[in-house]
Amino acid sequence: QVQLVESGGGLVQPGGSLRLSCAASGSIFSILAMGWYRQAPGKQRQWVATIMPTGGSTNYADSVKGRFIISRDNAKNTMYLQINTMKPEETAVYYCNSVPTTRSCWGQGTQVTVSS
Repeated sequence: QVQLVESGGGLVQPGGSLRLSCAASGSIFSILAMGWYRQAPGKQRQWVATIMPTGGSTNYADSVKGRFIISRDNAKNTMYLQINTMKPEETAVYYCNSVPTTRSCWGQGTQVTVSS
């Protein structure tokens, strides 16, 4: 079983950037397709991006294409999300999980607040 811990969130001004991290425990991280998800206040959790096990293929929600970059370092059991040109409506709790998601792998997430 994989346990996931997100970090790197915080307060950022509109147009700013953040780099989120997802640290995984367990030996199977490197064979899992992984993804980032987010849940804004009062809204359902939504998928943001996917990265395949070797990192050679990625996919993004249309709303974040060209601004977000998902990456992973299997040697460190860690996945990242570089978020650029942030918008206030992207204020949310950001989570990582496998793709498709595994119910037992949801962590606490990391809060990202975009505000001036």
